[in-house]
Order: sequence, then C-alpha cells, then structure tokens
Amino acid sequence: MAVTITAGILIAVALLPAALVMCGFPATLKLERAFPVGQRVELSELRARDMARHGRMLQSSSGGVIDFPVQGTYDPYIVGLYFTKVQLGSPPREFYVQIDTGSDVLWVSCSGCNGCPETSGLQIQLEFFDPGSSSTASLISCTDQRCSVGVQSSDATCSSQNNQCAYAFQYGDGSGTLGYYVSDLMHFDAILGGSVTTNSSAPVVFGCSTSQTGDLTKSDRAVDGIFGFGQQEMSVISQLSSRGVAPKVFSHCLRGDDAGGGLLVFGEIVEPNIVYSPLVPSQPHYNLNLQSISVNGQTLSIDPEVFATSSNRGTIVDSGTTLAYLAEEAYNPFVGAITSVVSQSAQPVLSKGNQCYLITSSVADVFPQVSLNFAGGASMILRPQDYLLQQNSVGSSAVWCIGLQKIQGQGITILGDLVLRDKIFVYDLAGQRIGWANYDCSMSVNVSATTSAGKSEYVNAGQISESSSVQNEPYKEIVISVIAFLMHISLLGSFLSL
Repeated sequence: MAVTITAGILIAVALLPAALVMCGFPATLKLERAFPVGQRVELSELRARDMARHGRMLQSSSGGVIDFPVQGTYDPYIVGLYFTKVQLGSPPREFYVQIDTGSDVLWVSCSGCNGCPETSGLQIQLEFFDPGSSSTASLISCTDQRCSVGVQSSDATCSSQNNQCAYAFQYGDGSGTLGYYVSDLMHFDAILGGSVTTNSSAPVVFGCSTSQTGDLTKSDRAVDGIFGFGQQEMSVISQLSSRGVAPKVFSHCLRGDDAGGGLLVFGEIVEPNIVYSPLVPSQPHYNLNLQSISVNGQTLSIDPEVFATSSNRGTIVDSGTTLAYLAEEAYNPFVGAITSVVSQSAQPVLSKGNQCYLITSSVADVFPQVSLNFAGGASMILRPQDYLLQQNSVGSSAVWCIGLQKIQGQGITILGDLVLRDKIFVYDLAGQRIGWANYDCSMSVNVSATTSAGKSEYVNAGQISESSSVQNEPYKEIVISVIAFLMHISLLGSFLSL
C-alpha cells in the first residue's frame, strides 16, 4: 500500500479540530514552533551546540503508515528541537517527547522523578507517568525476553536485587537519565479498509525516568521525554513493526525554503529518482559508507580510509544535527577545492574562524555542485545552498560561509539538516539501506507499505485530511492500518536537540 501525502493539505487541516480529520488524537495534532526573540545565532554557537549533541550521541551506549507532517519556516541559524505528542496508559495520558534518530528507547518522566523539570519554556504542559495509575501498565522483569533483548543492545541493565529491568544513559556532555522499563498501551487512531478506526492501541515497552541530570533538568527546553527512532529492537518502530502495526521503515522530506515544513512518516516514500546505499552493518547509528567527494565533477584526492567505519570514524546521517561535518582529513581538501573553483568570482575571507566568500552575484552562479559518493553507486548531489550559509552583507557583497564544519581531532562525518533538506530520505530498516532524492518537499509524496496480501498498493493519503485539494480522489482500499500523527517543532536560539 502506498499513500500520497501532501504537506500543504495536512498542514492546512492541522488548524482544524482533530475530529474533522481522524476523529481525535493522535491522528492530527496542532503544530507549534517557538522562535527566539531578536537575534540570529552565530556559526560558532551552532557548532558548539552540535558538539554537545555529538558528545551525547557518539558516547551513548545506547502494518501501517504513521504520518508526521512538518511545518515552520526554515532558518539554519536557529537550532531546532523536534517533538511530538504520544498517548500512553489507561486511561490515556499525553506526553510531549523529543524525536531522536540517535537513540532507540522511548522514555518519559515518571512520578517521583529526581531532577525532572516541572515546567517548560516551550509553553507545553509537562506530565509525569504513573504506572500505578494505569490499569494496563506492568513492570518489565529481568527474566522477561524483552529485557534480554535490551541488555544485548546495551539499552537495558538488570539488578539481581529486585529483578527489575532498568536503564541508565550517560551522555558525553554530563547529562543523563536512569529509570526502569514498563509495558503499557500506546494509543492512536487508524484507517482500516478506508474507514477510520478510533481508539486503536498496541502495547509497547518504554522507559520510566526516575532521575535526570545535566541539561535534561533545564526547564527552558524541557519535554516529557525522548522518542528514540533507532533501529534496535527496543525502539518503538521495531516493536510496532514486529506486531504488524507499522512497517519497519520511516522517511522524511524537510523543506528548505522560507515557508519551511515537510513530512516525516513511518513508511517508505516512493519516488522514481531515489537512490539507495546499504547501511554499514552492526552499527548503533545510521552509518553509510562514503567513498569519495567530487567538486565540480572532479574527485578530491582523499584516502578512502578517511571515511571507513570504525570505533571513531564513519559517516552518520543525523537529522538532529543542524550543520554538517566532515572528517578532519577531508575538510581542508574540500575547502581548498571550493576556493579554487570560485577564485575568479569570489573573494575568500575569514570570519570568526570560518572560511567565507564575498560575492556580488547569485550563489548558484558562482559556486560549484558537490557530490558525495556512497557505496552502491549512490551519489548525493549538493547544491551550493546545501553546503553554504549566508552570514551577512558587506556593502553590495553578500558573505557566504562554508556550512560544512570539521570536528577537530576526529574522523567522523555527520550529515545534518544543512544537507538533508530539500531531499526525500528513506530509512529502510528491513532492507538495511538508506535512500534519498532531491525533491520539492512542498509537494505530495507517495508512501508505500506492504499489505496483508504481501504486495504494495498506492493510495492518495491526502484523503487523510479530507481536503478539497485537486489531489483529492476517492479512497482506494487500505488493508492495513494507517496511523497519522503530527510532529511539533519548536525552534530555540538557545538549544540543540538531544
């Protein structure tokens, strides 16, 4: 089954009462985006925030279509926190949880938590989960097979004293959380056979946080927890796919224009120009095998071993990183090649340690195309605006700076939002591959999922919104559930997503 999702359609309907769309939460949620007051954020500050995230991410031990339409104005100088709302327990309670592709586990703050914030600068009401108040909650013991799976992936620990399955995540910036695992119902609305089925639910295992330290305790960026989108068996996507509730694939398409927005779905976006590269096996993150970089059609002289995956090397796709980062040995050849190509049309300058250029004409007319070449013959084509950021102006000249940064002393390459925007990205966990294609993310997309008959069908998912758009056609038969959520986005000048 495939669903055509139209960003504009669903964004418009998101402003209507939820019952008009999918008969209630969480089929449609109001999207929010908070902006910092007054000033833009310097590149140096963006780097510092990304570094904090990378410290956490890199040192951490850690069938239907679910739809997260995205909205908001894209601004690369404002660091984003992506979060959504889930319903857990019986009776259901709502929790705001951060979207994190760098971890596996869904966890929320629980009653009696030490250090958990009680208020949030995001203007959301924080909640605390209480297993004793939910009639369907049960604790996960060390003898439970689900705990054994978590122990194998370093997402769980066990204590012989109380036989309780627990977790303790310590991050590189000094923040951390610990708690125990519970099983309870996650609630959602579903489309089955073209009609809405309300009050659907599925049991999931998630963390109940009893203690938080460091940045997790700060109220200005507080949410109720973290929603891990990783590929280990403790992740919600793995749990739901094993029950046939959702496919084991998710996709996003983030708009890079001033209108912003985009789409994030549990399902495979289908587009003829998508190219795929295999995931590097046995890695905790979404690692790809980057083989070479080309500038203006010329392959740079960089040893391929620079990009080889090891304990401290490799290329990671991470939508939680604002900029993008090259391995240290690749950075200077890349910048040198760009400078050489534009030497007749741009004046190189250094601005606060960043390589920048003064230009008087269009950036697309001056700077070359860049190609990141991956295993499997898949290349990611970067336009100038995919690796440059405009800082300011000097007289009649615009100042454009290299947005790809380097991590001093490390061989990690990280592809963040700077290069991911204006592209479809498909994380095919079942097929162990990631695909992408340049795309206008304001347009509708086809989302595919395997039906109970074992084949793919195509349905116009703009119908989820019951919109009167020209895309609107009668429902085709849907034989597995389609679960729709909306993702909240809050952009804060003082925060980098965990």
